Amino acid sequence: MSNEQLQQQYEWAKAAYAKYGVNTDDVLKKLADIKISMHCWQGDDVAGFMNPDQELTGGISVTGNYPGAAHTPEQLRADLEKAFSLIPGKHKVNLHAMYIDTDEKIDLDEIEPKHYEKWVAWAKEQGLGLDFNPTFFSHPNSEDGFTLSHPDKKIRDFWIEHGKRARKVAAYFGEELGQTSVNNFWVPDGFKDNPIDRLAPRKRLMESLDEIFAEDLDKKYTLDAVESKLFGLGAEAYTVGSHEFYMGYGITRNKLVCLDAGHFHPTEVISNKLSSLSLFSDGILLHVSRPVRWDSDHVVIMDDELQEIGRELVRNDLLGKTNIGLDFFDATINRVAAWVIGTRNTIKALLKAMLEPTEYLKKIELEGDYTTRLALTEELKDFPFAAVWDYYCEAQNVPVREAWLEEVKKYEENTLLKR
Repeated sequence: MSNEQLQQQYEWAKAAYAKYGVNTDDVLKKLADIKISMHCWQGDDVAGFMNPDQELTGGISVTGNYPGAAHTPEQLRADLEKAFSLIPGKHKVNLHAMYIDTDEKIDLDEIEPKHYEKWVAWAKEQGLGLDFNPTFFSHPNSEDGFTLSHPDKKIRDFWIEHGKRARKVAAYFGEELGQTSVNNFWVPDGFKDNPIDRLAPRKRLMESLDEIFAEDLDKKYTLDAVESKLFGLGAEAYTVGSHEFYMGYGITRNKLVCLDAGHFHPTEVISNKLSSLSLFSDGILLHVSRPVRWDSDHVVIMDDELQEIGRELVRNDLLGKTNIGLDFFDATINRVAAWVIGTRNTIKALLKAMLEPTEYLKKIELEGDYTTRLALTEELKDFPFAAVWDYYCEAQNVPVREAWLEEVKKYEENTLLKR
């Protein structure tokens, strides 16, 4: 499609939305300021570079053996660069602690900012931010399924030290890059079968987290987040860090509460939780994923829940207090393509929501005109959203529509298949 055709279609769409008071030019300016935190672990199947041969544990499972997985930090950064070149806007990368880039042989309780200096230098070159996650899985000290809530104090102390050091790394990211680094704490602790004592492990987890967070760090540089989970492989009956645990912990300790789309009951959605959480929390961390019957972390598609998440963030003016990250890993398809599909869809969902005449819809709802509310929200589904998206991609110098796929296939042939 030529530039002239894109412009013509955009002008037509612009007029359609203007009828209801939506200025598409302003919407696209706001959209360009939204940063999505793209997770590094899609690129190498959650192996990391600390002990890449260590068995993946913590209730996590990656299926597939598509060729081209990254095996070094340099390869992973090259793959990330290719993905970002096909995604509109400037965003962030979400690193796990195990993705160190150093020749030193260290353990998780020894990490320091210097072990991530190459990541920071690269992020500066690319104009990206960095978020962080301590790694509480795939380690000998997590083999029995417990870390911060472990009954053995020596093992707890190991993980507490790791958590403390992870916070220092995140603060280093924020200070060096001028973008607040969100540091997300998720632990896999739990039992495969029904426990007798549900309270004691949660008390140990609470005390361990309190010790990790005892030192105040400048929130200008880093924000701590805590993430719940319903269950994982090997922890089907009981998860120490449940939603109720972390909701209480995050609110009473002034931490971000992370809502992951896959970490709840199969029929439960996180879109309906955002407005409630916003009333009691200074900020939210959102992990956009796609569960299929369980927390299977499928690549994000433009499904009903993704669009509902976008609408909730926009309609309730929550974009300013919500940190949006991705969390999926699929080794059955091209990993760069997975990043591009998931990230573009997340941005699309936000754009689609921002093109709604939100204030008008709220007005007629308050007036009790539910007929117009239903009729208009249905008709808006057929408005020329795609023309606005195409114009935005062109303006951001990334491929329009499916043209990005050809770029990925060339990269696969020239780079990924040669690994």
